[in-house]
Amino acid sequence: MALGEPIQDRRARRHQATKDEIVDAAWAVAREKGLAAVSLADVAARVGMRVPSLYSYFASKHDIYDAMFQQGNEQFLEVVDARMRAAPRSGRARLSAGFRMFFDFCTEDPVRYELLFQRTIPGFVPSETSYAKAVEVLARLRAELAELGLLQDQSDEDLVTALSIGIVDQQISNDPGGRRWEPLVEVVADLAYDYLARKRRQAGRAPAGPSRRKDARGARERREEP
Repeated sequence: MALGEPIQDRRARRHQATKDEIVDAAWAVAREKGLAAVSLADVAARVGMRVPSLYSYFASKHDIYDAMFQQGNEQFLEVVDARMRAAPRSGRARLSAGFRMFFDFCTEDPVRYELLFQRTIPGFVPSETSYAKAVEVLARLRAELAELGLLQDQSDEDLVTALSIGIVDQQISNDPGGRRWEPLVEVVADLAYDYLARKRRQAGRAPAGPSRRKDARGARERREEP
């Protein structure tokens, strides 16, 4: 404790430390019993409180989920910063590194993946503050695709998220704790890159106008005359 620290600051620091402890306890319960099975009674027991005392820190169980949601996205952004800083700069290899980073992050903690990327808790809607972190995650993806020249429209971002989440979901749903789908991560990344690169090349070609198509048809007809 810093000497001369105002009492109000000390109280705020202790209050935040207790909130962090409650969130950690909620994660522990979720990993033991399932995300939707988290109860205030279980969380309170883990931190040595009675349930009414929790309301001094969180207004409801959904508020605890909200704090977990924000924390999970902050952890993801930290991983993105660390892994992508060291990733190759070339387009194909960088997209592949992004797919690998996402797969590893999600499969190392399926409960966190469920909270961040699925909707399994009835009635839970992230607050504006915590959802801003999820928006930042998508903004990072958008910026990466644009920098690689692989972002033509919204469907390109949708393709990447669908493929990356799809392979994670297959792994977690059908081989929990295993690595059955892991060898396909780079394969799926290559498929995504090939499609997006081909789409970019096609977008760069000027479409043939009516007069050019007519001239080409006329030339073909003349060649076919006996």
